[in-house]
Amino acid sequence: MSTSPNSHPTSPSSTTSSPTHPPPISISTTTTAIQTAASTSSPTKVQAALDSLTTILPTPPSSLTSTSTTSTSPSPPAFVLLTSPEITSQISSLLRHPSSGSGDNHLCRWLYDTFHSSDPSLQIIVLRFVPLISGLYLTRITHRPRQPLAGFEAILLALYAHETTTRNNHPITVTIPDLSHPSIYHESSSPQRNNSTDLNIAVISSSLEPHGTIRSTRRARIVGVALELFFGKICVMPTESKLDFCEFLYHWAGSLNNNDNDNNDGQGRILLPWELLGPCLRILGHCLLGKQKEEELLLREKGYRACKSLYNRVMHDVNPKAILAVGSLLRLVNMEKELDEVDYTEIQSTRVISI
Repeated sequence: MSTSPNSHPTSPSSTTSSPTHPPPISISTTTTAIQTAASTSSPTKVQAALDSLTTILPTPPSSLTSTSTTSTSPSPPAFVLLTSPEITSQISSLLRHPSSGSGDNHLCRWLYDTFHSSDPSLQIIVLRFVPLISGLYLTRITHRPRQPLAGFEAILLALYAHETTTRNNHPITVTIPDLSHPSIYHESSSPQRNNSTDLNIAVISSSLEPHGTIRSTRRARIVGVALELFFGKICVMPTESKLDFCEFLYHWAGSLNNNDNDNNDGQGRILLPWELLGPCLRILGHCLLGKQKEEELLLREKGYRACKSLYNRVMHDVNPKAILAVGSLLRLVNMEKELDEVDYTEIQSTRVISI
């Protein structure tokens, strides 16, 4: 596949994406996170990025021009870029254009350069569009393989190179308690091992090898790493970004049931190896199980639709690991729905006395 437009500069430093479940999004959380990032950002880099973006957008909104010319703006510039419907809708429209994604695309160049600015607040802006970029790229490369997509690939490779440098050949792991050892909560029936410090290590994301191009054998891994970075900042991402992800995942899974009532014709179906499916399930879990506000109920609805379509897909593929993961997620959602429907104030009549 095509290489990055330019050689990659030194990857910017930031925290590695966390495998833990992030807190639910809120405006106050978003503002605090952006202000924290803005406190370490470079005003010169932010100003340059804003000025450059005004030349790319068809109709730069007043919020963008006033932010770039006024140093006493009440909100950090990155917060305006992340939450302004006027700006994000124009960027999304440009990315969705049928001819977008090429190596000479100005918006792709802006996103690539903005992430390599190493400014934390600007990097969050690029991560906000990762679901859209990943969705468009994987869909087009699968169904229109001859379309030039060097611009999308350059952005994804920049994210991958950043994470490769950050991890420094180390995987992301978690420690799982060994139930064969007794604890204050349980007694073990298994023979006790001599070494009481044995640990069960689960690999959440394996170590990364440097790649300068995207080939078909590396594609799922590189896009999966970009989604891992998005998940690491999902607590500050707007709902629209997560809706983009759920919509693409729904089409990626494709409908494989002729009696399916969700009108998914399966034309957007792609390969879903675990390198890509794993990060997708983490994001989907946040969309389905996170404590959301009333106005974000649409996100749960879209996530549930994507989860059902994904379950049909993995059942068709007879993928045991994926069936267990997606099926467990569906059961958790259904259990939560059942609990929400229970009225604990209602006295049920029964002839059985429980002691």
